[in-house]
Amino acid sequence: MHPNSVPARRRQVLAGAAALAACTATGGALRPARAATALRVAYIPILPMAQLFVIQAEGWAAEAGLELAATSFSSGPAMVQALASNRFDVAYIGIGPAMVAQTHGVDLKVVAANGIDQIALLGRGAFAAGFAKAASPAAAFAAFRKQAGRPVRIATLPKGSVPDTVLHYWLREVAHVDPADVRVLGFGENRVTQALLSGTVDAASTLEPALTLVQERDPTAHVLVGGEAMFHGQPGAVLAVTAALIKARPAAVQALVGLHVRATRLLRRHPHRAAADLARTLGKGLLSEATLLKAVTSPAFNPIADPGRILAATEKMNDYQAALDHIAKVPNVAGMFDAAFYAKAAKQGG
Repeated sequence: MHPNSVPARRRQVLAGAAALAACTATGGALRPARAATALRVAYIPILPMAQLFVIQAEGWAAEAGLELAATSFSSGPAMVQALASNRFDVAYIGIGPAMVAQTHGVDLKVVAANGIDQIALLGRGAFAAGFAKAASPAAAFAAFRKQAGRPVRIATLPKGSVPDTVLHYWLREVAHVDPADVRVLGFGENRVTQALLSGTVDAASTLEPALTLVQERDPTAHVLVGGEAMFHGQPGAVLAVTAALIKARPAAVQALVGLHVRATRLLRRHPHRAAADLARTLGKGLLSEATLLKAVTSPAFNPIADPGRILAATEKMNDYQAALDHIAKVPNVAGMFDAAFYAKAAKQGG
């Protein structure tokens, strides 16, 4: 039928329906539907990025007018390379690699923290048994070397990572372990767990859910030193965005930080719901909901969102990493932080 042959009244109805389909109702008023703001998100698929997984599982991004195009990376260095090529707007990244990116000219701004004091020392086998009986940590390392004829092997992530820095800080500045009594081995995240379970290493500087998973499968495994005792107030993963995104899309950054704050509250107040979310996103059949529930209720899992809580410890970590010659020193760590978005989100209730 030719359009002009449609009765006038019917044409009016059809036009009205089309207008309704192109609008959204808000407070009784109609406004044109706006396309979601697309954000290119880089992340590492580990539990410290839990806020991102909760946002994805809960479907909050679409509600907030955001479209998160998320790309997974196996390590911080690989993500830093991608950030340096301007391929991403947002990074769920460890504070260590974030500082590395800064020294490579990537203008990232930390707009929210993910967690604090999450890296712990997990031991297994003869080393764990001897650690509990020794007069001091240094004595435990020395005794193991004398008995086993080799130094204690400790797995962690590569140089420049938070777990590696925290471990070296604890060994040298807190426990005063003789360097001859320990050998630090850098691995990827999954290989740290595998090394522990295979007995390749005696301990690891690691975090959840590896802490829970290894203790579930190896009855000799125990947390020997908690995160706060290793490096007080240690920073961990963060939500960072490019300065260019802040300039071009400040409302999108505010919306994302609001979701991050909301996710942090869910993680702290509703662990069962959080574990279910994480099982669908992070777990993907490899980690059970029961294991993830133990992980998110563990003393080593401390989700926070306020970036101000990690600033001083980040400055301390930056100084120490530079002293170790693991990364170049960031001239102005405070300049990496932009707490305004968090402050507004916290005031608005997320």
